Amino acid sequence: MTRRGYLPIILVLAVLALLPFAVTSNVVLNFVVFVLIIALAAQGWNLLGGVGGQSSFGHAAFFGTGAYVSAILQVRFGVNAWVATAVAVAAGAAVGWVIGFLSFRAGLRGSYFALVTLAFAEVLRILANAAGFTGGAAGLLMKLDVGFWNMQFNSRAAFLWLALGFVAVGLIASQMIANSRFGAQLVAVRENEEAARALGVDVLSVKLKAITVSAALTAVAGCLYLQYFLYIDANIAYGLWISVEALLAPMVGGRGLVLGPIIGAFTLHGLGEASKLLAGRVAGIDLAVYGAVLIVVVAFAPGGVLGLVRKLRFKSQPVAKTAGETA
Repeated sequence: MTRRGYLPIILVLAVLALLPFAVTSNVVLNFVVFVLIIALAAQGWNLLGGVGGQSSFGHAAFFGTGAYVSAILQVRFGVNAWVATAVAVAAGAAVGWVIGFLSFRAGLRGSYFALVTLAFAEVLRILANAAGFTGGAAGLLMKLDVGFWNMQFNSRAAFLWLALGFVAVGLIASQMIANSRFGAQLVAVRENEEAARALGVDVLSVKLKAITVSAALTAVAGCLYLQYFLYIDANIAYGLWISVEALLAPMVGGRGLVLGPIIGAFTLHGLGEASKLLAGRVAGIDLAVYGAVLIVVVAFAPGGVLGLVRKLRFKSQPVAKTAGETA
């Protein structure tokens, strides 16, 4: 475990933790909280799709499961918010394992796996929209009851620190995986499954571990969304929007890199909000910006923002002279 890999994470977390002391605007704090929730979901996608190479179009299945299980436990059974969150994360992980087992056992990969995950998310959306215990089309409205044990706070800064704590766990866990044998196996599977299998890697087991952890992280994001907005319905929980957000952030920030999702989430939503300020309330202007950013990244910076920064830094470094060169 190298200390160098954790220093950028500590710096990013420190800056965000100190932000409420410098900024008191509720608009800004709301923006940061929402982006942190997206970044956490994107961190889950990045582990599976970025590091492991198993691109998913259906991370809404895990986000929605986390949000709905937590909401049902609190609204229907009066369970403590923290306990409900723990159970919801376990449920999200279980859904991830089931989807992974069915998909990977069938040998699905690439676009086939992506479409299957999308189908699972859509099936769950339809079921949640029709079922009575989920509130049906009306959804579930949480009771406003401010208190630590209810994971509700008067101050937006307090919720920002809560969300940041979960993001910190996600970042550190991702860095630990990157430095571990499991991380090396994930990269090997991403690069060449057959070669990894020939070297003794249990490909199915590695993929199942990756999708389970990925689903758990994304389920946490769903729980945080519920606790912040105190409402959930099928279109929010299992909607395509969160699958797209979870996918776009790592691609823009740096797919497969630990800080890629959080950098990408702030880049995308920062540009989206800036475009709204400049262009006014033009419907869909933020989506147009997302599309433009994605095209630019794919065309000119496939490694994302962090990949581009690394490339520019490498080019700016002086090339070491060989023995035959003069000073």
